[in-house]
Order: sequence, then C-alpha cells, then structure tokens
Amino acid sequence: MASSLAVLVTGSSGRVGRAAVAELLRRGHAVRGFDLNPTPGLTDCIIGTLADSAAIDRATQGIHALIHLAATPDDADFLTELLPNNITGLYHVMESARAAGVRRIILASSAQVNWWQQKTGPFPIRPDDPISPKHWYAATKMFMEAIGRSFVEIHGISVIIARLGWCPRTRAQVDEIAASELFRDIYFSPGDVGRFFACAVEAPADLRHAVVYAASRAVKQTRFDMSSTTKLLGYQPQERWPDGIELIR
Repeated sequence: MASSLAVLVTGSSGRVGRAAVAELLRRGHAVRGFDLNPTPGLTDCIIGTLADSAAIDRATQGIHALIHLAATPDDADFLTELLPNNITGLYHVMESARAAGVRRIILASSAQVNWWQQKTGPFPIRPDDPISPKHWYAATKMFMEAIGRSFVEIHGISVIIARLGWCPRTRAQVDEIAASELFRDIYFSPGDVGRFFACAVEAPADLRHAVVYAASRAVKQTRFDMSSTTKLLGYQPQERWPDGIELIR
C-alpha cells in the first residue's frame, strides 16, 4: 500500500479505536474517525450512528483503507443491540465502502469465535481451525467474516479479518484479566493494538484476503497462532500483560 493513506476508523473513540488512531497518525497517515463521540486528538471526525447511512457515506468519501471497529463489543440483547449495530450497521459500512471505492477493509472480529477451543485446546488456535463461538455476539462476528470474504470475491476489495484478543476498556476488565490465566494469555495491549492495525493498513496491496489472530505475547500459554499475522502483515507483538494497563481508565 502507499506510504501515506487516507484511513477511516469507525469506533474511533473506543479503547481499540484510540490506539489505532494514535499509531496511524504517528506513521503519517491521514486519519478520519467515525463514532458517537468526538475522538481525542483527531480533528477529522464525523459524529454519527451505524444506523445513519448518510453520515457513513460522508465518512467513506476519499478513503483508501477502512478499519471497522464500531459495534456492540460483547454479548447483549440480540434484537435491540447486536442486530442493529453488528449486522445492519455492518451492512451500511460495507456497502458505503464499496460504493466509495475503498481499496482495503479491515474487519475487527473476535477471538470469541473460537471461545471453547480457548478453554480446552488444542493450542495454538489456528485461523483455519473449526469455529466454536461463545454466543450471539460471536455469531455476529462469524457473519462479518463471511461477508468479508464475499466482498473479496464479488467486488475485488482487499479484506483482512482480525480476530482480536482482549484489549480492556475499563478498570473492572483489567481486574478480570488479572484474575485469569487464560485472559492474561489473550491480552492485547493498546500499544500492540496500534501496531497491529497500522501493519494491516500498510500490508502489501496484493493481499486479497486473510483471517489472522492478533494479540500481545502470552504470559504462560500461547493460545493463538500468529505466524500468518507476521508473514502476511509484518506484525509481531512487542508487549505482554500487564504492559499498557496504565492507559486504561
């Protein structure tokens, strides 16, 4: 991809979004945010909801690469939260990106699509292992992964599916990770989050489609096989739990 790109980050004011925005700006990319709230340190930010297709259309104009993070971030009521945000909202974003000529779409999936394998192994979990979704939230991410592949084949758009580890949003989540050996091994620090998404944006233009795991270095047990993440995107985690928790408020 070009050395300096116009990148849209949906969900830019969230914990993952802020980390991605900061690293992209540091590397000299032109970043636009899209969120319910203004994004700290980002002047180009469109305020809107995933139901507002007109606002999404404004956001995708002139964009080379899209990082789609905006969603209900965990299990919630399906009909009132997951369906409008994670399914209908995804439809608006994907169709808007296609119409605007976006060349690369990076979709934030979740390690929850292999939740039960995380409990029992075998390890490390590979991108091509059979899925074992936790519940309805993970099911929406499976839908996302499927439509991402469809856009590769039908529209020729480069799509990277990122099955993310856990980047905590609150101090309560930090405490939950601290209490669990499993969660410490799938921790995703803000610093590594930023580096991963920058690598995905900057990956070679001829990368048509990839499903990769992304997390920080495990403390005890390597849960995810990230060899393809390194090979295809050039991402290597630099941190492990508890690096970066001071950024979580």
